[in-house]
Amino acid sequence: MTYLIDILILAGLAGLATGIGGAIAVIKKPREKIFGFLMGLAAGVMVVLSFLGMVAEAWKSTGFLMTILAFTIGAFLMFSLDILIPHIRFSVKETGLLKPELFTTGILIAIGITLHNIPEGISVGAGYLHSPTFGVLIAIAIALHNIPEGMATALPIYTSGAPRLSAFKIALFSGLMEPVGALVAALFLTSFQSLIPVTLAFAAGVMIFITLDELIPTAHKYGHEHFTTLGVITGTIFMFLLLGTFNI
Repeated sequence: MTYLIDILILAGLAGLATGIGGAIAVIKKPREKIFGFLMGLAAGVMVVLSFLGMVAEAWKSTGFLMTILAFTIGAFLMFSLDILIPHIRFSVKETGLLKPELFTTGILIAIGITLHNIPEGISVGAGYLHSPTFGVLIAIAIALHNIPEGMATALPIYTSGAPRLSAFKIALFSGLMEPVGALVAALFLTSFQSLIPVTLAFAAGVMIFITLDELIPTAHKYGHEHFTTLGVITGTIFMFLLLGTFNI
């Protein structure tokens, strides 16, 4: 059962990255250029890992039809969640990330992020069961994505007049559903190991949706597209190096 502890630790660290984003937001509001770069960095990491790692492994193990089906289910699950409970895009469309916000806006974003973190946790659990190194890489990608989400949660709460500590705590705790999703995936896939490749493709669909529907559009909302592009390139190179180093 040691692997369950490892998965929980990895998913927990990835989820707690929302707290890092929250801390950054309340200590010193990030410049829009930095925000765009971080969004781009997370996008580059997630796209490379999704296609060169997760989809490639699923394709090799379970064939292209099952890979396509699982990828589609993952993407449309996130699409449905985003329609019902939008989080990052809600903050941008309704209020603007770097402008004074209502406290309730930050709470709604936090709730949305919390629910979105369940399938992200599944990604970590499935990746680790496929290969511990793979699980680590997925956790890194999710953590990079969670940092700007933490900013999106804490900024509206803090700028509404709430104490820094309260804004930070809400951002921090919004990531705690990540280990829950990872644990559920680990317990299920331990009994049905043949489904691990399919779950990887599902997780890839989740990550690609997040990248295309949230990270890049949110970053471009504030201009400075060159900084976002630079972040994408940096994240891509970073993940190429990691995949090559660990021969994945």
